[in-house]
Amino acid sequence: MGHALCVCSRGTVVIDNKRYLFIQKLGEGGFSYVDLVEGLHDGHFYALKRILCHEQQDREEAQREADMHRLFNHPNILHLVAYCLKERGPKHEAWLLLPFFKRGTLWNEIERLKDKGNFLTEDQILQLLLGICTGLEAIHAKGYAHRDLKPTNILLGDEGQPVLMDLGSMNQAHIHVEGSRQALTLQDWAAQRCTISYRAPELFSVQSHCVIDERTDVWSLGCVLYAMMFGEGPYDMVFQKGDSVALAVQNQLIIPQSPRHSPAMRQLLASMMTVDPQKRPHVPLLLSQLEALQPPAPGLFSYGWRQRGGDIHLSPTPALLLSFLKEQHLGAGECIDRRIK
Repeated sequence: MGHALCVCSRGTVVIDNKRYLFIQKLGEGGFSYVDLVEGLHDGHFYALKRILCHEQQDREEAQREADMHRLFNHPNILHLVAYCLKERGPKHEAWLLLPFFKRGTLWNEIERLKDKGNFLTEDQILQLLLGICTGLEAIHAKGYAHRDLKPTNILLGDEGQPVLMDLGSMNQAHIHVEGSRQALTLQDWAAQRCTISYRAPELFSVQSHCVIDERTDVWSLGCVLYAMMFGEGPYDMVFQKGDSVALAVQNQLIIPQSPRHSPAMRQLLASMMTVDPQKRPHVPLLLSQLEALQPPAPGLFSYGWRQRGGDIHLSPTPALLLSFLKEQHLGAGECIDRRIK
């Protein structure tokens, strides 16, 4: 099925009146395929995601995924370069042209290190977590939740910065469930769209009268953190053995002891993996905890920063604060929290 609709080898495709040269396949899954293409107008590489659309609902879902990308202009969320719908005989293909990340995904990095008997350091994990949380905060601030956060859906930029991808499962952050029929519908949707070993407990057995909120992403983030710490997700082996993940996630996670991780890191993980979603922290609280755990930056003059919406908020270190005041000839009572538009 995939080969019948594939772009011809070494052929070119046209998107928004620009030609792109097919280089090679990058991957496939379900009803979507990803190809590496090169823009003949700029020489840059791109990832072309092609979604097979068998019916109108498929086309609407592909359009919605494109719309989700367009909501954001954020360094930790993958941006959409172009989108179009192509007719392929009786069927359609939705094409999403996306930036290509040569380092691959966070999972690629975890596996690369594991093959050498290594793991991410705690400082590396904290930096990655900060970027992931910043991206999630932007998604939640728009009233949405990602719903399928996992290491394979986090790309790594040239400097190692995490970038959230695959926004096809995103939906409204707060879902008010009123009745058993709606609960079963949501449960079935989650079974199809939320990866089982990273799915929050409340999505396995949706209650008839409840509110599902964005903290499903916090649970998934905890699973991602566990994978960064230990080289595999907490429920990967449960799934691979054929045991019930739905049952396993109902019990509080036992975190293995390791000299590589501080008590603060373990506590952070435990809070994310709280089974009761009402006791699970929101992302802004996690961000404040993460910023407190960040290692000292090299040298005195460095900013801790994160982007919220279209603004970048700077949090100067005490030493930098004094230097900044002196350089700018500002009094201690003047405002120094500056926004860079």
